[in-house]
Amino acid sequence: MNFIFISPAFPKNYYNFCDRLKRNKINVLGIGDTPYNELDDKVKNSLNEYYRVNSLENYDEVYRAVAYFAFRYGKIDVLESNNEYWLRQDARLRTDFNIPGAKLDDVVSFTSKSNMKEFYIKAGVPVARYKFCTNIEEDLKFIETVGYPVIVKPNVGVGAQATYRVNSKEELVAFYNKGIQVPYIMEEYIEGNIISFDGICDSHSNVVFCDNEVFPPSIMDIVNENLEVSYYVNKEVPNDLYDIGSRVIKAFNIKSRYFHLEFFKLTKAKPGLGKIGDIVALEVNMRPPGGYAPDMINFAHSVDTYQIYADVILYDKIVNVDMNHPKYYCIYFGRRDRLKYKYSYDEIKKAYPFIQMHERMSDVLSGAMGNEFYIARFEFYEDMLKFQEMVSEKE
Repeated sequence: MNFIFISPAFPKNYYNFCDRLKRNKINVLGIGDTPYNELDDKVKNSLNEYYRVNSLENYDEVYRAVAYFAFRYGKIDVLESNNEYWLRQDARLRTDFNIPGAKLDDVVSFTSKSNMKEFYIKAGVPVARYKFCTNIEEDLKFIETVGYPVIVKPNVGVGAQATYRVNSKEELVAFYNKGIQVPYIMEEYIEGNIISFDGICDSHSNVVFCDNEVFPPSIMDIVNENLEVSYYVNKEVPNDLYDIGSRVIKAFNIKSRYFHLEFFKLTKAKPGLGKIGDIVALEVNMRPPGGYAPDMINFAHSVDTYQIYADVILYDKIVNVDMNHPKYYCIYFGRRDRLKYKYSYDEIKKAYPFIQMHERMSDVLSGAMGNEFYIARFEFYEDMLKFQEMVSEKE
C-alpha cells in the first residue's frame, strides 16, 4: 500500500501518523516544504521517501511531487494531511489523480459551514439559524428575528480565525468596514459549552474509536482576546453524544478518517433548538482535533490513536492496540506570555510529578492554544480542577 502524507513535519506530533503507518508495512511517502536536512530524525525515520517542495501552497509543485511518487511506486492508495488547512488541496489531488477517498465535491460539504448544516439536519441534530452576510439592511432583518448577539464567521475557514460576536448595529457596521474578502455567514448566538466527539471511523462510516473533549470557554474569545485556554478529555463518552456523533458520521458518509465533531451543550434553553443540556450542532472537522489533542487522548484512554488510525487504514479495524486499559481525565492548560504566573514549572512539577507534557507552543498555533502549555492526567475530576487552579494562579 502506498500512502502519501502531506506535511509530515508540521504539526510537530504528526510524524506519529507516518511512523505507525510504516510500522504496519505501509509505504509512507512524505511531501513537505521543510528542507530534508532540517527534518527531525523522527520524521525522517517515519518515511520511506520524502519529496521537498518550495511551498505547499504551490499546487503545481505538490502535483508534480504526487506524479513523481505515482511514477516511482505505482498506484497511490491513500493521500492525506490530516490537517484542516490542506483538506481541500488533499481532495483536489485525490480528484486529479483518482486516488480513493473524499474528492473535491465531497470535501466542500464538510469544509463549508453552510453546507454542514444540511448534513446535521439529515442526522436529526438541531442547527443554529443563519444567513450569508450580504449587506447591513438584510442582516438587520435577520437580527430582528434572532436578536443580538450574532456570530459572523467565514463560510470556509480554519478554527475560530476571523470569527466575531456582533452585539449592536454599530458593531455590525464596524464589521463591514473591515472589508469582507471572503463569504461570511451570520448565525444566531447560542449559549452553551462546546463539546466534541472525536474518533476514527472505518470504510463503512462506523465509529471504531471515540472520545469526548470539553471546552468551557469560547475558542473565538480565546483567539480574539488572547485569553488563556484550558480544556480536557473526558473519561467516558456520554451516551447521548455517542448516538448523535455516530449519526452525523453516517450522514456525512465519512470513511476511514480521523474526525472532530463540535457541538454546543446548551446552558440556556433556546426556542427551536432545545432545553438546557440538549446538544446542538456547531461544526464538523474531518481531521484530528488540533494541537496535541491526539496525545491527550492517548494519555486519557491509555491507547495509541496513531496506531488505531494506521490499523483502520490497512485492516479497517483495530488490530494492534489493546483497548482494555484504565481511563483518565486529561487536561490541557495554555499559559500566555503576557501574564505573570505565581508558580514556576519546577514548582508545579514538584506538586504534580506525573505531568505528561510541558512545552512551548509553536507561534502558528499559539493564538488558539497559548504560548506555554501543560498536559496532565487524573483519575478524579476534582484533582484535575486543583491542578488547573495552581497552573493558572497569577502573582
